[in-house]
Amino acid sequence: MPRKPSFDRDDLINRARDVFWSRGWAGTSLKDLEQTLKLKPGSFYAAFGSKDALYELALEKYAEDGRARLEALASEVGALEALKAHPKRILDSDANAAKACMLAKTYLELHTHDHPLADRADTLLSGMETLFEDLFHRAQTDGDIAKDRDPKRLARRYQSDLLGMRVTAERSKSDALAIAEEIADGLSAL
Repeated sequence: MPRKPSFDRDDLINRARDVFWSRGWAGTSLKDLEQTLKLKPGSFYAAFGSKDALYELALEKYAEDGRARLEALASEVGALEALKAHPKRILDSDANAAKACMLAKTYLELHTHDHPLADRADTLLSGMETLFEDLFHRAQTDGDIAKDRDPKRLARRYQSDLLGMRVTAERSKSDALAIAEEIADGLSAL
């Protein structure tokens, strides 16, 4: 009978996510992962199969957590207020984490190599855009945004603004905070 693992799988995925997010796919070696997760090679392969499999789990966890936080905020304060607060919350979320979006970083790093993880990142980015579109539609239904505004176009622009803000945050947090405020102000004008 196989032994039950003595580790918290979700915790390992979260720790791997942070390493991948900071260093990227190519910049993270198996040794880095084994050290961070405190797993021997055999345990690592038994738990995750491969670096790519763990990276995909980390990407999915990253996207799932982001969606859950934004949806919870929207349930609490309403769709438009959540969209307005979201940029600053991203910047304030974790001082130790990378600020650029892990999904975008993965796509940019791996798409020119036709790596399957680039396609997965692209799918997850599209899922985030769909969530933004849904929130803009909810804001219209709530009467917070004019009916003549196209939620799909608003979502595309919002995601683009967030990605730009997040890249700026890697360079200068004060500039990124100003952009976060500009994004919120722009939404107030809708």
